[in-house]
Amino acid sequence: MRPRYEQQLVSDDGRFITQWTEFGVLERVFKSSDEMSMPEHIEYPVKTREDWNALKPRFAPGDEGRFPAGWSERCARWRADGPVLVFQTRRAPSLFGFVRELIGPERTLYAFYDEPELVHDIMETQTELVLSLLPRVIKDAPLSGVFFWEDMCYRSGPLISPAMFRRFMLPRYKRITERARSLGVDIIFVDSDGNLNQLIPLWLESGINFVWPLEVAAGNDAVELRKKYGKDLILGGNLDKRALLKGRDAIRQEVMSKVPYLLEQGGYFPSIDHFVPPDATFEAYLYFINTLREIGGLKPIPKPGS
Repeated sequence: MRPRYEQQLVSDDGRFITQWTEFGVLERVFKSSDEMSMPEHIEYPVKTREDWNALKPRFAPGDEGRFPAGWSERCARWRADGPVLVFQTRRAPSLFGFVRELIGPERTLYAFYDEPELVHDIMETQTELVLSLLPRVIKDAPLSGVFFWEDMCYRSGPLISPAMFRRFMLPRYKRITERARSLGVDIIFVDSDGNLNQLIPLWLESGINFVWPLEVAAGNDAVELRKKYGKDLILGGNLDKRALLKGRDAIRQEVMSKVPYLLEQGGYFPSIDHFVPPDATFEAYLYFINTLREIGGLKPIPKPGS
């Protein structure tokens, strides 16, 4: 989004801050970084079709200002240092997620029925923006993958039907993934919480070949997905975060029941199935990491001070 909105503080009660963000969202958040939660979104920038028409020019392709000062120098440093970089803009590339961030989750779900042309227009605007950026970014930077953020599932399945996914999203995904592959990038990664099982075959059809975080509590099973899709699907996550709260035996059981098999099969990146719980102890997390290192034949990380 260029230009972005002016950030404005609305209220501060000592524990919570209510503020307008640079993306035009009115949100309520904890004031202290010691308290963790998702922000509460109170208001979104697009309430009417007229709001979207006014906002749309801020996503215009071809805006040189999207590339920061010193872009060439940064790319040269990245190439010299040799890190792996992934193409990701703010909450993007994404299609469902992009609509949700502009009009809110509840209205998004109604809009697929009540305002389909608005949904098409917002998704198409995002698609054109991404397609305009990819060639230069891939040419300049040592890019190894493209990252989609969607968060379009809940614990029992997708928030929209597979038929709607096919109608609104699949053709646009294909345009982006085909462009990325034509430019030499073939790792296409989607981040979505919830149960992904109904959408995985559609993501594969659209050219997306890497799914994460595969939340265990939502019914995702990386071992079964590997057996079903083979190496067409790259997997990440699927180590139950809740095990970190249950002690060493539970942690070891969770890791050993999945990681040795999946690593032997290939195309798997072991990690917690989303963020580490804030009430997990450092000792539990260290044990989790060292169990993974043991499988990989690496030396354990010593406990600080030992």
